[in-house]
Amino acid sequence: MDIENSNRFLTAFNRIDQRLRDIIGAKDFMPFYRLIDQAKKKDVLVRKYEDDLRSYADLRNAIVHHRTSLEYVIAEPHIDVVERIEYIEEKLAKPKLVGQMFCKKVLAFQETDSLKQVLKVIRHRKFTQFPVYNKDQFKGLATTVGITNWLATVMVGNQIPKEVPTLHDILLHEKNRVNYKFVSRYITIYEAEDIFKQGVERGSRFEALLITEHGKPHQKLIGIVTPLDIVKID
Repeated sequence: MDIENSNRFLTAFNRIDQRLRDIIGAKDFMPFYRLIDQAKKKDVLVRKYEDDLRSYADLRNAIVHHRTSLEYVIAEPHIDVVERIEYIEEKLAKPKLVGQMFCKKVLAFQETDSLKQVLKVIRHRKFTQFPVYNKDQFKGLATTVGITNWLATVMVGNQIPKEVPTLHDILLHEKNRVNYKFVSRYITIYEAEDIFKQGVERGSRFEALLITEHGKPHQKLIGIVTPLDIVKID
């Protein structure tokens, strides 16, 4: 019997086992299931692939404990299973960071800027989130939702006021004032995905994650992650 699949599976499994041990700092032997239980508390990717990992533990036991010789195994993994565990092992070993995928020049505004400037950007570039500063101090995230809220508030009958607001005025109409979160460029894209999910679960949906070197608001803004970006993550 060709045992290439089982050998590839066991190689990937052992690497995952070591990765889980590294995550929790395990020095002594610990069963694979317990490694998962401990590691998922610290690593979002382990939580993401928990069901797969538990299934692979069962298959690993079947391969190892029912192997009658180096050339013969009762449970030979299908190639799809082998490729899947190798894929997960690669993700766990080298997860992509937000700084690798989403660092770019971010178009930011001053809170004294006119809404007209933002509307031009919306028309030409279709952006929907706009970081707003007072000189170097971050003041908030203006969004198309905030603009709509402002418009609905100031309309008198069917008439729209001629006076054009500043972005300071728009920020006052953001339904959720804390609609953003600063994150470090060194978190993984899966941690970013989890932040969005946790925000929704708590009833405070984030419109964007703002990337700085170490996730500090006073640091230079070097990128932005939106919910739409997260949807595209594999």
